[in-house]
Amino acid sequence: MLKLYTHLGTIGLACEIALEEAGAAYDVQRMNFAENEQRAAAFLAINPKSRVPALATDRGVITEAPAILGYIARAFPAARLAPEGDAFEMAELESLMAYLCSWVHPAAAHRHRGYRWADDTAAIADMRRKAPEVFGEAMRLIDGTLFKGPWALGEAYSIADPYVYVLTSWLPRDTLDMADFPSLADHYARMNERPAVKSVLARVEAG
Repeated sequence: MLKLYTHLGTIGLACEIALEEAGAAYDVQRMNFAENEQRAAAFLAINPKSRVPALATDRGVITEAPAILGYIARAFPAARLAPEGDAFEMAELESLMAYLCSWVHPAAAHRHRGYRWADDTAAIADMRRKAPEVFGEAMRLIDGTLFKGPWALGEAYSIADPYVYVLTSWLPRDTLDMADFPSLADHYARMNERPAVKSVLARVEAG
């Protein structure tokens, strides 16, 4: 059985939703960051990067959300979570996923985890001030240009959708009004109506 290591409020939620959409048999271990469980020897043996998400499979551990999401799409092709047999459409998916993980996600992280990039308190404070602007610009580009609708890549739901969904959920946390991102706000509302999302959120809320 697959085992997903994750933490509340992280992009691991996207992987959990994808597993649910795929109909996979899986277990979830929610790491306790307050007790630095992600830095304990037991977890470092699973993922020496000391990060979530991580997905344990019968062949080894996969880390990094785009890789995990890509694995889920390929391991469960019947769920149709990625384009099949079309090199261009697959490249479009990978392009969006690369942008989400390499720029949009870190832009949000700079507000909450500036200590990863600087020690100076003034520099960290400036990152905290600047980060919502950078994150907002990236999300506006997605909202107005990159997002095709009704799903991220158009008519077909894909592994990009839970990733976009989680990033959208971070907008209010980063002092941004979701109403200023109409395409993403509509997508967020429709995602919340999907059975897989409802199931995962109910499990999260139940603890």
